[in-house]
Amino acid sequence: MGMRLSKASRIVAGVMLAAALFPGTFAAAGAAGASSAGKPAQSQVYNQELFKIHVVDAETGRGIPAVELKTTNNIRYYTDSAGNVAFDEPGLMNQTVFFHIASHGYEVPADMFGYRGQAVDVTPGGNVTIQMNRINLAERLYRVTGQGIYRDTVMLGETPPIEEPLLNGKVMGQDSVQTIKYKNKLYWFWGDTDRPSYPLGNFRVTGATSKLPEQGLDLDVGVDLDYITREDGFAKSLVPPLPDGANIAWIFGLMTVKDNSGEERLLAAYSTHDPNPRSFGILIFNDEKQEFEQLVQFPGTSDWRYAGMGGQGTYYEDGGKGYYIFTQYEYPNIRVEAKMDAIVDYTQFEYFTPLAPGTTYAGANTQLERDAEGKLVWGWKKNTQMLTQEKEKELIGLGLIKADDERYFQLKDVDSGDEVQIAQSSVEWNEYRHSYVMIGQEKFGKTSLLGEIWFAEAPAPNGPWKSAKKIITHDEYSFYNPSQHEYFIKDGGRYLYFEATFTNTFTNAPAMPRYNYNQMMYKLDLANPELNLAPPEGPELTELAQGKAITASSSESSHPAADANDGNGQTRWASDSSDPQWIQVDLGTPSPISRVKLDWEVAYGKAYKIQVSDDGQSWTDVYSTTSGDGGTDIVNFDETTARYVRMYGTQRGTMYGYSLWEFKVFGRN
Repeated sequence: MGMRLSKASRIVAGVMLAAALFPGTFAAAGAAGASSAGKPAQSQVYNQELFKIHVVDAETGRGIPAVELKTTNNIRYYTDSAGNVAFDEPGLMNQTVFFHIASHGYEVPADMFGYRGQAVDVTPGGNVTIQMNRINLAERLYRVTGQGIYRDTVMLGETPPIEEPLLNGKVMGQDSVQTIKYKNKLYWFWGDTDRPSYPLGNFRVTGATSKLPEQGLDLDVGVDLDYITREDGFAKSLVPPLPDGANIAWIFGLMTVKDNSGEERLLAAYSTHDPNPRSFGILIFNDEKQEFEQLVQFPGTSDWRYAGMGGQGTYYEDGGKGYYIFTQYEYPNIRVEAKMDAIVDYTQFEYFTPLAPGTTYAGANTQLERDAEGKLVWGWKKNTQMLTQEKEKELIGLGLIKADDERYFQLKDVDSGDEVQIAQSSVEWNEYRHSYVMIGQEKFGKTSLLGEIWFAEAPAPNGPWKSAKKIITHDEYSFYNPSQHEYFIKDGGRYLYFEATFTNTFTNAPAMPRYNYNQMMYKLDLANPELNLAPPEGPELTELAQGKAITASSSESSHPAADANDGNGQTRWASDSSDPQWIQVDLGTPSPISRVKLDWEVAYGKAYKIQVSDDGQSWTDVYSTTSGDGGTDIVNFDETTARYVRMYGTQRGTMYGYSLWEFKVFGRN
């Protein structure tokens, strides 16, 4: 952000502004204060009706969960899954109250001081509806797990859509969902689960069932979970003690297969920890006991061939056979035939890889398989190590994977061309898109280490994965282990539903009350034209500005121009609080360029130009706008050759200066 006023200066400025806008207010207040001398302190029995605040998506009109409303004295409220706050603050009834309003992926317009919020006349029994503009492409629907999902709705006397809106299975928080259709029900399983009665909860898998979509609630409305519980009502541990003696058990990659008698059985890959990995193997669900039992334990704990180290499982068919494919290594690159005798034998698992059969990754000494014509042979191979995105990139850098070789995991932002590094993903076939669709969680994202979610698609579950579009962003909050719900897709797959763990883990953010460490459901409309993943026509572009000489019209001492092209998305340039201001980069030599990316901090440019020059003196406009709204701007223009590129700001979007996290220039070397 640009240079800020000191706190005292802002107070003075605010008072002067208020005095100019509302003459007589301060005189009246002073008179009232004088006449109140000698009055006794306020005292009464407080029994007021609640005031309803309803926060909705401006596009859909649906209530938004997890919106923070903060008063000027820092009292914080959070909307429930209907978007409601039941407000009842002694001393603030029958007052005009300003609420700062914020929510991940949503915003309200900023005023001239940069405040985003709304003043509300609070009255007992009254109500107000506040609209927020959605930044995310995906729409947040509701919280699936935890206490108080519809707390405020119940307090307001309204009817919530689910049967257990306040506390279900005595669950306070749950981590990492796995879902599968089994014996005419949906089964839901989670990892570590918190309870009300003690800080330590259940660390050996919890579960619930729900009705199939045609029998139960519309997923737009919610999920009625029927928890598998123990006698005291808390969610039961579904993995009894195993021979390894470990205290923690997790499951991944759910599968249903037929046993020798033809009966459908539910299997899961598992890992145990204490806290380091103790064992891996396969579990089978006992329908009578409603818990898992060990089917096989694999030898050792560090073998890359094992399933069960993380990720989701997806059933698909290839060559007339059914397979389960797993995403534990970022992308779907491990599979096994959907037969019980294959699943329990880790030597039968196959790995999608270009490595020579029977070999493992060895950096510069990695052996790749090529055919007689020298073409790289990607394929499903037993006992041959798969490639991750990072390892594939390393082989490209080493020249072992050549420029004309197929790449499968080098995912890029379709708008900017930036690399998108995937940490975890969920992949399912989607009939509407006629492709396999990935909901992928990014690692080392711009706004959060593990909080940004991307959409991508490919002709096969193993790829190639090339282009992606960001659909969810979180501001310093995690949203990990995403899971698509293939059983709930609507209109032939047009509407896709998915959830993930919403938590402050791996961040410095405070925990959001009730929501933290729980599952949040989202909906994505695959007909949205912004999900066009066709990359821009023309040659592949390269980022040219990083590390090059960069200057600006002004800079705060702690936020110099060089922080805008240092390759670190956590540092920024900030200018003085005046117009005009500019920042320019010297590419070193004239280069063909056609795209600029501006990643604005809160202090953004409402009106600015992108200009190019051969000498740094005479400038030509290639783009201009007077309606900038901050965030990230991807500016495409006809290819032109230039040595210097600058952003020339003519009108600030806030009272502060101009501030950029990143200033990137794309072109051809």
